[in-house]
Amino acid sequence: MTAGEYKKASLRYKELVEAELDRIFRGPARDVYPRLREAMFYSIEAGGKRIRPCLLLAVCEMLGGDAASALPFACGLEMIHTYSLIHDDLPCMDDDDMRRGRPSNHRVFGEAMAVLAGDGLLSFAFETMLAAALKSGSRGCLEAVSEIADRAGARGMVTGQAADLECEGEGIKTEEMLRFIHRHKTADMLEAAVISGARIAGADDGTVAKLRRYSESMGLLFQITDDILDMTGDPELMGKTLGKDAEADKLTYAVLLGLDGARDAARQAAEAAKAALDGIPDADYLIATVDNMLTRSN
Repeated sequence: MTAGEYKKASLRYKELVEAELDRIFRGPARDVYPRLREAMFYSIEAGGKRIRPCLLLAVCEMLGGDAASALPFACGLEMIHTYSLIHDDLPCMDDDDMRRGRPSNHRVFGEAMAVLAGDGLLSFAFETMLAAALKSGSRGCLEAVSEIADRAGARGMVTGQAADLECEGEGIKTEEMLRFIHRHKTADMLEAAVISGARIAGADDGTVAKLRRYSESMGLLFQITDDILDMTGDPELMGKTLGKDAEADKLTYAVLLGLDGARDAARQAAEAAKAALDGIPDADYLIATVDNMLTRSN
């Protein structure tokens, strides 16, 4: 798959997701208190690359599933990711004023409403996914919801965030702790995307195991490149404040390994991700995602 073909495929998935999110917020979400709905939609409509929902739809299609039937789950995943960003930007967490190139949710709606917007997106995500799973009657769809709940929850993304927060005072001391934090804070939600797409398509256990290895390596790749860009990236392209890790004297892969070492580690993670796909047909989009992640500028 060429870079142009990858961009075109990603745009198709992104447009499907954004059209469905718009429909959800103009329809099923109409009973949400207006100011709360406005705050929720403010962060949803801010855009972003929609990497996770695009991966979910791509994996589902790759394995013979129907993208249309997977859309509620892709949208639910994006709602969960967005809620995590709203909460992550709060003064009690990372205290960031910018997200996706615009003021953070709490800068526009206040801290209390931002907390509620995140809460609303999290619960509404599961309302959306469970309604679709129950309507489909598919075990695979229910397994997808379970996977997302596990990876997003107290044993997944939230545990990574908690460990990161706990380490802020005294700093991350070891590579083991650094890997633990980002295995959960970053990789778990990418794994949720990939595996839930596979579950919706009815993938066998062998394929699921390979895709888990792929998504674990992808999560590591994502975090290493994010750490590199925090040092070298363009704030306008990134759409958020850069250099905060350095200001906080925070251990990152770029600090631990140096920029050259981090770039080598990123290449190794990329190769491991591609190797995990061996024997899975039609994996061109997943391979192109790795290449895009390795060379990304935002």
